[in-house]
Amino acid sequence: SSCVSFNLLPLCDNFDFLFQDYTATIFLRQRWTDERLCFDGNKSLSLDGRLVEMLWVPDTFIVDSKKSFLHDVTVENRLIRIYPNGTVLYAIRITTTVSCSMDLTKYPMDKQTCTLQLESWGYNINDVMFYWTRGNDSVRGLDTLQLAQYTVEDHFTSVTEAVYETGRYPKLVFHFELKRNILYFILETYVPSILLVVLSWVSFWISQSSVPARICIGVTTVLTMTTLMMGARTSLPNANCFIKAIDVYLGICFSFIFGALLEYAVTHFCTLHQLSSKELPKTDSNKSKQSSIDRKRERNQHRVCSSAMSVMKRLFCIFDCFHVKNPYHIDNYARFSFPLSFIIINVLYWVYYLYF
Repeated sequence: SSCVSFNLLPLCDNFDFLFQDYTATIFLRQRWTDERLCFDGNKSLSLDGRLVEMLWVPDTFIVDSKKSFLHDVTVENRLIRIYPNGTVLYAIRITTTVSCSMDLTKYPMDKQTCTLQLESWGYNINDVMFYWTRGNDSVRGLDTLQLAQYTVEDHFTSVTEAVYETGRYPKLVFHFELKRNILYFILETYVPSILLVVLSWVSFWISQSSVPARICIGVTTVLTMTTLMMGARTSLPNANCFIKAIDVYLGICFSFIFGALLEYAVTHFCTLHQLSSKELPKTDSNKSKQSSIDRKRERNQHRVCSSAMSVMKRLFCIFDCFHVKNPYHIDNYARFSFPLSFIIINVLYWVYYLYF
């Protein structure tokens, strides 16, 4: 059996994360001892990378890799170095795309844990052993790694085994925890959404008689908010099946904007209803001098429609419960209730998604 040690060096200029996978360019260094390659001397011997076909090398592969390739400009990026005691250093430069199962329910305030797993393809634990050369320090370069959306919070290594029907195979796992940078999303989505909600409240201070102005503000803010929601969804083509935190917030903002538009519709309806009730024509004095025959006819009609009138009276009683004496007070209530409820919901939203 052989013991193979590993070093891993991610390249800072090529480490990109997409949804449910990431692409990284890494230096993979493997070291093992082959007694057949011992020679006299005190200096190491560097060989051409093309001679790797003549040596025994571990059959290491990357688990969950979707696409990988070895760099070959200007020649294949391989390094073979043999030491006098038979130790072989084999280093390659590869770019790989590895799947990473991400939970996007708290996007963009989410934290993700991804892994890079190295496993032996054909040699089981009786043939070869895998271990990290220096434990967690075997992976270097993450301190200077700069990502567009993430910050590497923690990383560590582990040694385990993969169990299949054909046997148990050695496996090395590199774990790294990522935290998404939320500042971009605050400036790109959250702040415009808040400003649109505040803009919809401007209609509460506009006179109810200015119908075009209030309707224009309401419709414009609704359409703009709809466009903003569609833009946020198109930026996540592979994650539309998730109900994300940003979707919840955009839905809240859209509800407040649409509610401000409905508030004016209710206010305008109540105003027209009040004006029509005041302008009802007074009963004509000639109607009080109806003949006895006409009165009997009306009584007969009331008797026939008594059942229908009873139902109508019940409905009118229900509507009277929602009767507004002064429709102009609706705007005064909205000026206070809409901002207060929006602030309360924002506090609950941010506390939940940041601390729970």
